[in-house]
Amino acid sequence: MPNTEEAPSISTPPEAPVPVSVPIRGEPDIVVARDAAESLAARLQFTRTQLVELATAISEIAHNILQYAGGGTVAISFEQEGNRQGVGIVASDGGPGIADLTLAMQDGSSTSGGLGLGLPGARRLMDDLRVDSTPGLGTTVSMWKWAP
Repeated sequence: MPNTEEAPSISTPPEAPVPVSVPIRGEPDIVVARDAAESLAARLQFTRTQLVELATAISEIAHNILQYAGGGTVAISFEQEGNRQGVGIVASDGGPGIADLTLAMQDGSSTSGGLGLGLPGARRLMDDLRVDSTPGLGTTVSMWKWAP
């Protein structure tokens, strides 16, 4: 008997989005990065909660870029892995790097006197988050949020 079950289709959003790279030099650039990510995520039919989580995680990481490195870049891209689609964010800077990454990923850890919720908060808000940091050379935070 022939198999009449159709394989799940994988579709890209209309007019497959081109990756966007936003230089982070000041607060207005953070808004641009958030808006670009939210626009892509909306096309992927993210829930309102997911849109807020994505925007908040970008804000946290981009504020860290400004505060600790004086500037950097946030790149936003469409990601597809198997049957799932989502938004990938790569935030990078050429700042001082993170001396103790294990400590920096703990709630309440801050070298600036802040609340210490940036990296651990972003990790909770995103589906996956990875940090690569070399003292003296800078930090790259890669994070992903998948569509429902």
